[in-house]
Amino acid sequence: MSINIGTNIGIDHAIDIDLVVVLVAALWGAATGALLPRAAYRFSAPSGEAWRDLCPREHPLRGWLGPARCGQCAAGHTSYGLRAASLAVATALVCAALAAATGPRPEVAVWLLLAPAGVLLAVVDLKARRLPDPLTLPLAGAALALLGLTALVPEHAGEWTTALLGALALGAGYFVLFLINPAGMGFGDVKLALTAGAALGWYGWPTLMLGTFAGFLLGALYGGALLVARRADRKTAIPFGPFLIAGAFLGVLAGAYAA
Repeated sequence: MSINIGTNIGIDHAIDIDLVVVLVAALWGAATGALLPRAAYRFSAPSGEAWRDLCPREHPLRGWLGPARCGQCAAGHTSYGLRAASLAVATALVCAALAAATGPRPEVAVWLLLAPAGVLLAVVDLKARRLPDPLTLPLAGAALALLGLTALVPEHAGEWTTALLGALALGAGYFVLFLINPAGMGFGDVKLALTAGAALGWYGWPTLMLGTFAGFLLGALYGGALLVARRADRKTAIPFGPFLIAGAFLGVLAGAYAA
């Protein structure tokens, strides 16, 4: 009888810790997601143009984080981009899912730090078909550095070596696709693949292959849906960054849950 009671207490304690991690992750996602609209608007400039520094009515913009509102417009605090609530909810759901799959293991902190940047990149690529260098290149370095530190912490569930090799392998694969078809695969996707490869490679080669396949599958399904709806033809270019990110997200979820 005493053994069963102790076992139940241990299970309840583990459930409580997992629940706390998920709740903290959701709050973190909501808070950081609410800061993304201004950055999403400023980075969503057409390719070849400088980042936006004016609102649609040409009032100067200050800072990169916060809601996309302009206090100088006639209506006062007029919104000119995505609402903070929508990005807050989206980022909170992403962070909560990552925390639920990873649990209290130390790498969950890395996923929570990378998730808001992933949401931001997906939004910018959808709106402007552009993956900004100030986000993609530092993100790849940050992912590898953070995972390297995590590998020094007890009870982690991945390997930094495969994270590094995964980044190089996926980046090289996307670079080959870019050389074969520059119109279909942008160089921004190549740089973003470094981060995706690091995150997926942390949990091993099967996770890397799963996440890569998921990204291409999602992109193919989206393109097929556009063709069926006659909103695109076979020559229409679509932003691939959101599907690369979504595939990496699904792969990390699977890898974290199985680890």
